Amino acid sequence: MSREVDEQTPLLRSSHPERHAHDESEVTKQRTPLPWPQLAILLVIQISEPLTSQVISPFAPQLIRDVGITNGDEAQVGFYVGLLHSLFFATEALTIFHWSRISDRIGRKPVLLTGLFGLSISMYCFGLTKTFSGLILSRCLNGALNGNIGVMRSMIAEITDPTNVAEAFAYLPFTWSAGTTLGPMIGGSLSHPAERFPNVFGNSSFFKEYPYFLPCAVPATVSALCWAVTSMYLKETVKTSHPVAKLFRSRKESDITSSPVSSSSDISSFENNDKPLPLKGLLTPRVILAASSYAAIALIDIAFRTVQPVYYGTPVAMGGLGLDTPTIGTILAVLGMGIGVSQVLFFPRLFHLMGPRNLYMLCTFTCLPMIACFPVLNAMAREQGLSGHVWFFVALQVACAILANFAYGVTPMYINASAPNKASVGATNGFAQTFVSIMRAVGPAAATSAYSFSIENHYMGGHLVYYIMAAMVSLGIAVSVLLPRQVWRD
Repeated sequence: MSREVDEQTPLLRSSHPERHAHDESEVTKQRTPLPWPQLAILLVIQISEPLTSQVISPFAPQLIRDVGITNGDEAQVGFYVGLLHSLFFATEALTIFHWSRISDRIGRKPVLLTGLFGLSISMYCFGLTKTFSGLILSRCLNGALNGNIGVMRSMIAEITDPTNVAEAFAYLPFTWSAGTTLGPMIGGSLSHPAERFPNVFGNSSFFKEYPYFLPCAVPATVSALCWAVTSMYLKETVKTSHPVAKLFRSRKESDITSSPVSSSSDISSFENNDKPLPLKGLLTPRVILAASSYAAIALIDIAFRTVQPVYYGTPVAMGGLGLDTPTIGTILAVLGMGIGVSQVLFFPRLFHLMGPRNLYMLCTFTCLPMIACFPVLNAMAREQGLSGHVWFFVALQVACAILANFAYGVTPMYINASAPNKASVGATNGFAQTFVSIMRAVGPAAATSAYSFSIENHYMGGHLVYYIMAAMVSLGIAVSVLLPRQVWRD
C-alpha cells in the first residue's frame, strides 16, 4: 500500500532510519579500549620499513663513491643516491597491491611474515655487497617483498571499532617518525665501525672489509625479531583465509573470486557472498576518491620533505637560508619528533571535534602557508640575516608541517570504509598504497629537479618550484571538497 503524502511529509525521507538511531547511540557509546597487545605488534612492525629505507641516507653518498660506479665524477653521486632511494618505493609500488590482495585470501599474517623476511634478508645482503648491481638487486628485493603497509592498515581497521579507530591510527605517524628519525642516526653512527670504534672493532678484518654491514644489520635484525614476535603472538584477523596452494590452481579451477566483474549485479553478488573482488570491482568512486586523498597529501608531503633540507642548505644569495648541516639536522629532528608526539596527543581530539573531512581540509589548507614560508624566509634573510624573525618563520613552517601530517591519520579511515566489502579491505589498502608508493618514487626526483631549475635559471624569480607545490596543494584541496563529512558506514 502506498503511503499518503501531505504538507507534513519530509521531502527527503531517510531510507535507513534505524541507521540514524544507531549513529546517535554511537556518539554516546563509551569508547572501547585499544587492543594494545595486537596494536603494539603492528606498530613495531611498521618501524621496520622506515628504518630500512632511511638507514642508508647518511652513508649512501660515500657508498656510491666506494663501489666506483661514478668513476670519480662527483656530479653523478647525487643521481645514484637518488636512484637507490627511489628503487625501494618503485618496486614496492609494483607489488604492494598484489600482496594486499593475497592477504584477503590467505590471511594478513602470512603476508606480514613474508614482508619482514624480505626486509631482513635484503638488508643483510645490502650490507655485504660491494658492487652497484648488488646494491640495486638488494634494494629492489627490499621493496618488492615489502607489502606490509597496506596489510597493517587493514588489520588496524579490523581490530578496532568507530569509537577507538582514530586513536589507533594516530599512532601510525608516531612510529613512522620514530623510524625515519632512528634510521639516519643508526646509519650515520655505525658506518665504518672499525674507524669510529677502534677499541671495539679495530681488530676486525670483517668490518674493515664491509664497513656498512653493521648499520644495515641493525634494521635487518629488528625485522628478524619482529618476524619471530609476529609468528608467535599476532592473531589473524581474516577468518575466511584460504590455503596458499589455492593461489596456484589453474584458471579453470579457480573460484568466482578470480573471474572478471562484468556488471553491477556481479559486484553485488560478490558483496553478498563477502568474497574478495577483482581489480575491476575495486574501481568504485569511493575507492578512487579515498585513494586520491591519500595520494594528494603524500605528493605534497614528499615534495616538501625533499625540497626543505636542500633549501635550508642553499646559500641565501641563491634563494635559500645557508644553514649548516647540524642546524638542518636539528630542524628535521624537531619536525620528526613533533609529528609523532602531536599525533598521539592532539589528533584524536581534533578528529572527534572537527570530523574527518574538515580536519583533512584544514591540513591541506595549512600546506599553503607552509610553502609560502620558503620565499618569505629568503626575502627576510637577504635583508636581516638570520634574525629572530627568520627563526620565527622557520618555527611557523615546522608547525604547519606538523599539522599538515594529521591528514595521514584521516586517510586510512576513508580507505578502509571505501572497501566494496569486508573481504576486499586488504586489496583496497594495497590499491591506495600503490598510488602513494608511485608518488614517493617519482616525487623526490621531480621536486629537486624543479628546485634546481628554478634556482639555476631564476625562472619566475626563482620561485617556480613553489608555484608547482602550490598547485599540488590546490589538487589536495579539490579532493578534500569531494570527501563526505563522515566516513562511509555502509
